[in-house]
Amino acid sequence: MQSEGAVRRPGRFAIAAAMARATHVEPTLAVTTVAVLLAVAAGVPAGRTVLVGVAVLAGQAAIGWCNDWLDADRDLAVGRTDKPVVQGLVTPTLLRRATAVAVAVAVVTSLALGVVPGLLLLVLVASGLAYDAGLKRTALSPLPYLTGFGALPAGVVAAAPGSPGAPWWLIAAGAALGGAAHVANVAPDVDDDLATGVRGLPHRVGAAPSAIAGAVLLGGATLLLVLGPPGPPGTLGWLACALAAPAVVVAALAGSPRARRLAFPAVLLLTVLDVALLLAGGAAIT
Repeated sequence: MQSEGAVRRPGRFAIAAAMARATHVEPTLAVTTVAVLLAVAAGVPAGRTVLVGVAVLAGQAAIGWCNDWLDADRDLAVGRTDKPVVQGLVTPTLLRRATAVAVAVAVVTSLALGVVPGLLLLVLVASGLAYDAGLKRTALSPLPYLTGFGALPAGVVAAAPGSPGAPWWLIAAGAALGGAAHVANVAPDVDDDLATGVRGLPHRVGAAPSAIAGAVLLGGATLLLVLGPPGPPGTLGWLACALAAPAVVVAALAGSPRARRLAFPAVLLLTVLDVALLLAGGAAIT
């Protein structure tokens, strides 16, 4: 019989659930889903599409686990009770080991697609790990997002038969979406970041300029995805432009506490539009 003072260790299910959450599960699944759908749109065969999904999922899991491993002390210092490490469900050592395994899986599955698509997909992994390792504390904090998400569609498209090159506008749009994702990722944690010495570019320029930059990047991605493919824009493209114009204006107000309730739905709308156009763009290159 356990004494009242005994510490109850988490069960296997609780640890597994905590490890899943430590991948930053929502963005991990979102990026993986977009990569798989883009592979389908680009004509990547089914078996290789599965490899794309596994490679991207493993890479995103590695980035998430590495983040929580390296930030464990910082999360404990600011009392981030939403983090599994702070909750006592996982340890930094477990996260470090899981990161190494996930990186190995990402490398093997990426290179199984071929050297060109493999290396391009691994740019995303390397960019995310570089961000975790210290770039997020510098004025270069957007760089891993720009390079990683610019390389992602290029790697997915290159996995198609013949390893075609992705058009410049698809790569540029991916980079723009990555830059906007950086702003959105930083926004909820600004106070905790500043308290522990993390000062990326959004922290340095302030909330309002960051919100404007994020809105401009999302709007720019929309224009690239509408006007980039050959031929005149289709119905979806014109509809996206009509919806994007006012949404960009409203999204730019996300740095204002008074307008934030309206701004965040506008950011979500722009993101969904851009992802839809990104997937349509994948079909346009085949």
